[in-house]
Amino acid sequence: MGVSAGVRVVPITADDLDVLVELCREHAAYERAVFVEDGQVERWRDALFGPRPALHAWLATDGDEPAGFMTVTTDFATWSARRFAYMDCLFLREPYRGKGIGRRFFERLEEFARTQGCGWVEWQTPVDNELGIGFYERMGATSKVKARFSYEVEGREAEC
Repeated sequence: MGVSAGVRVVPITADDLDVLVELCREHAAYERAVFVEDGQVERWRDALFGPRPALHAWLATDGDEPAGFMTVTTDFATWSARRFAYMDCLFLREPYRGKGIGRRFFERLEEFARTQGCGWVEWQTPVDNELGIGFYERMGATSKVKARFSYEVEGREAEC
């Protein structure tokens, strides 16, 4: 099924940040993760719209109804000494999956990566996200198995 004519994928605006909270909450539930609201809106405002944006985001809407979102950052790879884009989130509400909106997000992602001088894009998804993995493979992506680690710095006393 194709994308409805009313669906748009556009850069997120400051007026969309409350919608982004709602979509992030749903995204976390989809991944069976915890989402804690603790002032993200103000940090997003700075990260997205400050003098040196650290985060880039797009919103899919069907008329006035939010359908999903994608967020991207850029990074630098030591081995290749090249920039790459990192897709931090891509989420579509259930009624909008399988309708070509993910492909539209990927078009924006590729365009963004090229304009930022990025040679490739990386991302991760839970291993049980079969729908997402199938979509990524259909888009031509390949996976590399690695263990993901997280080290909490906030709240930890310096041990140096």
